Amino acid sequence: MKGFILAGGSGTRLHPLTKVTSKQLLPIYDKPMIYYPLNTLLKAGIKDILIIVAPERSGDFLNLLGSGKEFGARFTYEIQDKPSGIAEAFIIGKEFIKGDACTLILGDNIFTDDFSEVIANHKEGAKIFVKEVHDPERFGVIEMDDAGKVLSIEEKPANPKSNYAQTGLYIYDDKVVEYAEKIKPSARLEYEITDLNNLYLADGKLSAEIVKGEWIDAGTFESLHRASVIVREHELGMNAGSSNLEVKIKMPLETKEDVTV
Repeated sequence: MKGFILAGGSGTRLHPLTKVTSKQLLPIYDKPMIYYPLNTLLKAGIKDILIIVAPERSGDFLNLLGSGKEFGARFTYEIQDKPSGIAEAFIIGKEFIKGDACTLILGDNIFTDDFSEVIANHKEGAKIFVKEVHDPERFGVIEMDDAGKVLSIEEKPANPKSNYAQTGLYIYDDKVVEYAEKIKPSARLEYEITDLNNLYLADGKLSAEIVKGEWIDAGTFESLHRASVIVREHELGMNAGSSNLEVKIKMPLETKEDVTV
């Protein structure tokens, strides 16, 4: 299983914060935002990860994350010249995938659920993760029957068929590049992830799972603040059970110790 983190874009909704840095490098409480989606992949045992970044910020990500050795992983970097849609990640990363299954997470998405078992057990087709929201018209909307079977997906519909939004976490089998290469750019000139998922749906190979814990799309000032509050609560042990927001990073050899970040 390979991993993808999509961390491109210009983050215009967060100007002026993002005029000098990437959105995914902004702090969420005491860590850079990208640590949290990275944590989701690492906890699932994914050690080979492609990080897709904007050209003007590539050096910043490399300085922060390096080769991945300190995380017990291997990081590869690719450039997305302009934000041309989530599904473009699989075209950019075609050589990286090399026929393997993969999990993609957006660099500004934070989850408190542990998806390790779901990711490890994925064998065929595509799996998306959905969450009930109060403003589904802002997202890809998932219509499901009473048994949880996906019936339709619509991108930012004016009249949503449900309140279930498609979150920024996706698992695909080894056919994902083949499907991605069938997609044509949308009216807004992007390779839409909804179009990719609809191809899997048309072939009867798409399933959905409901996110039980918190999901934060940290692309606005409000969600950025909310993410910091939730992470702080987890770190202070205010939520029941162990936190899924911790990452073990091996410190440089001279310190000879591990630290939880």
